[in-house]
Amino acid sequence: MTANSAAPATARAAIKKRRSSSPRRLILGVAGIITFLLAWEIAPRVGLLPARYLPPASEVLAVFAQDLGMASLWKAVGDTMLAWVIGLSIAVVAATVIGLVVGMSPFLRKFTNSTVEFLRPIPSVALIPLAVLLFGVKLESSLMLIIYASFWQVLIQTLYGVADVDNVAMNTAKSYGFSYIQRVRDVVFPTVWPFLMTGIRLAAAVALILAITAQLVIGSPGLGNEISRAQSGGAIAGMYALILATGLLGVLINMVMRFIEKKTLGWHPSVRGEVVV
Repeated sequence: MTANSAAPATARAAIKKRRSSSPRRLILGVAGIITFLLAWEIAPRVGLLPARYLPPASEVLAVFAQDLGMASLWKAVGDTMLAWVIGLSIAVVAATVIGLVVGMSPFLRKFTNSTVEFLRPIPSVALIPLAVLLFGVKLESSLMLIIYASFWQVLIQTLYGVADVDNVAMNTAKSYGFSYIQRVRDVVFPTVWPFLMTGIRLAAAVALILAITAQLVIGSPGLGNEISRAQSGGAIAGMYALILATGLLGVLINMVMRFIEKKTLGWHPSVRGEVVV
């Protein structure tokens, strides 16, 4: 049997193995959550941790269930998601356009390299004083921090993607008289897309973290602000219930991004689970 005929069989075996392991992963995941909740329930009840600072899981889950029926929770979720969507969208569009332009120009790539490496490590939280001075405690303050943090995730992945473009394909496109836009659309973007999706998925998680952080520290409307108010008012169980809501929001966002990644990258080996021979 030749290597070429063995490749599809290997790919099918990899996909079959991946599918057969899904129920096992689900069972292990549920078991992990139950173990965590049991440890959380027992620790404050036996005195390992003070119950006034860490109420048992059952108490927090009961408060969380009550909060689900309150309009204030959903308004806070809506405010947080609004900041997340706007900030992430602006960051993705700006970073993709700039990444393509800079990545396709050797001069611009060298010219901006030191600036990018200087600005990229600056934590967004260090910009909180500036955001408050410029915009106060409004939504714009949160957007500034979200855009700054998310922008670099997408920009770096876009630059990596452009650097991975096949030079032969690019030169062939030039020799056939492709315009700049046609080269971006037909040659560069298909290569960049898997990198870009990775950047967007990473940026989505970072954007949620910065949205909560900005609301927690600055006081702009959202889940972070509600957590701060619950903590200041001594509603510790309510505070943990809100933290639980932010965690579930993060899981939901990650699931949506994974779903989009699978749908748009079904042809890519990293998503298909194939073994490249």
